[in-house]
Amino acid sequence: MRLDGPRGALPALFAFTDPERTPDPVQLALALPPGAGLVLRTFGQPELEAIAGDLADIARAQGLIFLVAADPGLAARCGADGVHWPERMLAQAGLTRFALSTASAHSPGAIRRAGGRVDAVFVSPAFASSSPSAGRPLGLWRMAAAARRSPCPVYALGGVNAMNVRRLCGLGISGAAAIDGLKR
Repeated sequence: MRLDGPRGALPALFAFTDPERTPDPVQLALALPPGAGLVLRTFGQPELEAIAGDLADIARAQGLIFLVAADPGLAARCGADGVHWPERMLAQAGLTRFALSTASAHSPGAIRRAGGRVDAVFVSPAFASSSPSAGRPLGLWRMAAAARRSPCPVYALGGVNAMNVRRLCGLGISGAAAIDGLKR
């Protein structure tokens, strides 16, 4: 299956870590297929920051794209490929120099704001999600309309799994990202 949105050299699949739902980010990184992307979200937890260097090494060895969320200093120290910005930090996206930067967006307006600042945007939630922070899904048609107008690739995040990812085909979505959906 191939999603049909533009993505250039970016992978079709990204995995996001979560301190609660991804207890072993190293095992997740080792299980990803070559060419996939991995986003480390530490939420300020020092033990996960210590793992960033290991994840960067695994990513290089396995041909993964590795991003650190919300912490450009950590991304630089561990040798990550770039930074992933939560929507609330989008204004900082253009202030750092990395080969790759992405952002999360939770509305069509946020997708437009992110478009000129980052290389790709992750729209969340795409589907109903068990994430404690997930709101109401944006909806496939609204996400597709926003993807068509976006100057950068749009990825679906939130509630994405092997059963529903096919529903993204033909909508101009560039790829998919998941946390729990990769475990099923």
